[in-house]
Amino acid sequence: MLWALTGLFAATFLAATVVPFQSELVFAGLQLGAVAPLWLLIGVASAGNTLGAFVNYWIGARLEHAGAHRWMRIDETRLARARRWWQRWGVWSLLLSWAPVLGWFTVVAGMMRTPLWQFALLVLLAKTGRFVALGWLTAQAMALAAGTEMPEGLDGSGAGP
Repeated sequence: MLWALTGLFAATFLAATVVPFQSELVFAGLQLGAVAPLWLLIGVASAGNTLGAFVNYWIGARLEHAGAHRWMRIDETRLARARRWWQRWGVWSLLLSWAPVLGWFTVVAGMMRTPLWQFALLVLLAKTGRFVALGWLTAQAMALAAGTEMPEGLDGSGAGP
């Protein structure tokens, strides 16, 4: 179980960074295999995904300071557009950071020097919500495929095989 949870943490951490990777299959596979209680899978996945978002924050915080946007091939127009977007929507956009295609919000948060406590709180809420929803959907799909009620232990009760 420890190796599986370590792999889940690594997968969700990597998926939260700018590296293109999807961790949903790893999470669902471990849930389908009943490797650990759902609450533990959600906790490990949320921790990995949230900590991975801090890598993006760090990258964003360094973009302007080190002129990194040049070597990352982000032109001034796109950088200015990101600043305007952030001024309009601000930190609340971090609640959408759960979506894989919107992970760049965490980079912009770093660029805009969002206070770390706000960043951590909003990203943790978003990422945890994502894995709660994924766990629930996977359990529903399992129950539907089996033609039964939701399997014990996969309903979030913590009881299981």
